[in-house]
Amino acid sequence: MTDSHHRERFDIYKVFPAGYKAMLALEEACQAGPIDPFLFELVKMRASQINGCAFCLDMHYKDARAMGETEERLYMLNAWQESTLYTREERAALALTEAVTVISENHVPAEVEDEARACFDDETYANLLFSIVVINSWNRLSISTHAPAGFYKSDRSPLR
Repeated sequence: MTDSHHRERFDIYKVFPAGYKAMLALEEACQAGPIDPFLFELVKMRASQINGCAFCLDMHYKDARAMGETEERLYMLNAWQESTLYTREERAALALTEAVTVISENHVPAEVEDEARACFDDETYANLLFSIVVINSWNRLSISTHAPAGFYKSDRSPLR
């Protein structure tokens, strides 16, 4: 029996470069938007934790650390609701990330959307929502194509 978690990687991006180019354009648009870069990485980490995407966890952990995010906030992320390390805005974004990532369970509860809308202006809220969608897409592509984790090298500069 073959272990489905350690199969040979299928290079979907080489086979369908137009799809990769479109995904990359959305990623770059989200990154250039008004969302705080640290929050951008927390959102990517949290969605990747929920989805179990080792490749994306490896990448975004390393990017967040290279930018200056603390170890404590990164290892506490899985239990953010029980922690005082995150701002109201970060908590609202993380709740929205969870709701959108598991959207088939309860859709996005009104109170989650309302809190996120109260914390962010329209442009930042839209940027946040697109960022959540794009990381969930990357997670699904990375998991489905068996992207190997542990080899990513960050080129991010410290922001703090």
